[in-house]
Amino acid sequence: MSDQTGLAPVNPNTITEEKLLNWFSYHAPSAEDTAAYQTIRKAALDLARVIVRETPTGPDQTVAIRKLRETVYSANAARACGGK
Repeated sequence: MSDQTGLAPVNPNTITEEKLLNWFSYHAPSAEDTAAYQTIRKAALDLARVIVRETPTGPDQTVAIRKLRETVYSANAARACGGK
């Protein structure tokens, strides 16, 4: 399918060189970034404590904590990469 110009629209999910360079580069945190990372980690820690306190020990609890850790990593990456 093409747009009015006759060109196929660019898929925003296409992995470009620009995206790769952004994702695999070091992004030095600003003071604002550092504060945001601390806020994200604190909120995740609070939820992790609730999960451990309110659920039985076992594989599902372990997965819940693992996915929460992954969520923190992804949130931090979103911040570091500027949402790109």
